[in-house]
Formats: sequence, structure tokens, C-alpha cells
Amino acid sequence: MRLFLDTSVLLAAAGSATGSSRALFLHAAAQNWLLASSPYALTEVLRNLPKLPPSATTEWLRLRQQLSMVDDVVSLDRPVIFAASKDRPILFTALASADILLTLDKADFSNVLGGTFYGLSVMLPYDFLERERAAGRLKFEK
Repeated sequence: MRLFLDTSVLLAAAGSATGSSRALFLHAAAQNWLLASSPYALTEVLRNLPKLPPSATTEWLRLRQQLSMVDDVVSLDRPVIFAASKDRPILFTALASADILLTLDKADFSNVLGGTFYGLSVMLPYDFLERERAAGRLKFEK
């Protein structure tokens, strides 16, 4: 399964050793998930990383190695009504390269969060992990 990680998920994973964003990285190899992101998202990560504790930079460098990079997509050949123009490249790139877009950005993705965009599922990391666990595809160690 191809998962596109938004900037918010990448920052949360770097900034906290616990939580659903970091769990994506911890379980990716065993679950055969391809974690992807784009240059646009990485630029946002680098711009916002200094706002986090210094240890987040070290974690980011480690986590970054698990990401597959895909080219940014900035326009579509389909009609789109999506107000948050700064997040269009995230949505369009995820549509072109992934099965699911994972984001923590509830404000900018409110119109599609929990639903689909031309067949692309848009979910919170926690909801994705719970869905996988409920389907018996993911078992958390206790």
C-alpha cells in the first residue's frame, strides 16, 4: 500500500517518539507500506523543523531515509474545488502517487478528510492505523 505523508505527519513523527505518525514509520516495513512524500512537503518540513525541539532534527534525518520521494504535481486534468491553494500540491501529488493521503491538517483538508478525492482516501494517521488494526492487518505489540 502506498501512503503519502503530508508535512504535518512528517513533523509529528520527527517531534514525538509516540503517536500515530511515528507508528507509521515503525510499522511500514513489516506491513509492506511504501511511505512517500514530495519535495514540496519536505521544503515545508525544513522550514518548520526549527520550531520543534532540537532532537526532532536528529529524528527527522533518521526517518527521512524511510521515505520514497515522488515528483510534485501542481495541476490536474479534472475539475477541482479545493479552497486551500497552498495544499493543492499535496493533494494532487498524493492523488498521482498513492492510495491514501495521511494528514493531521484538519483545517485545510476538512472538505476531504475522512472521505475520498477522486478515489484517493484522505485520513488521519490514527484513523488509518485503527482501520488496519480492525481489519486484522495490523497488530500492536503491548
